[in-house]
Amino acid sequence: METKNGAVVRKHLGYSHIPQHFAAEVNVFCRDYLNPYLNFHRPCLFAEEIVDAKGKRKKRYPCKGVMTPLEKLANLPEPERYLKAAITLSGLQREATRISDNEAARRLNQARVVLFRSINRRLKRSA
Repeated sequence: METKNGAVVRKHLGYSHIPQHFAAEVNVFCRDYLNPYLNFHRPCLFAEEIVDAKGKRKKRYPCKGVMTPLEKLANLPEPERYLKAAITLSGLQREATRISDNEAARRLNQARVVLFRSINRRLKRSA
């Protein structure tokens, strides 16, 4: 989790302290924009382990390992067993193709600007 916070969440939310009374708004932003973007539209590098002649394991990151988390899930054997009962792989794939990757990134950035303008405006007013 710390890796995700450092590499992904902090990239989008920054390192500044966000007061607790804004947590609900930040959670809504994460649920509605950040998490769908990360799971459906942002490619990741997935490692492939190779064992050499001495038995040492090495990680390689081949080009074929570049995919979104949803694509990785779909490539697993029996992906449905990793999903909750009410969620289907085809439903997730429909959600992912509803908008383009670029449009998802644009919406994420726009929502982040709106969120932080709202937070900054209220922080300045209370100070």
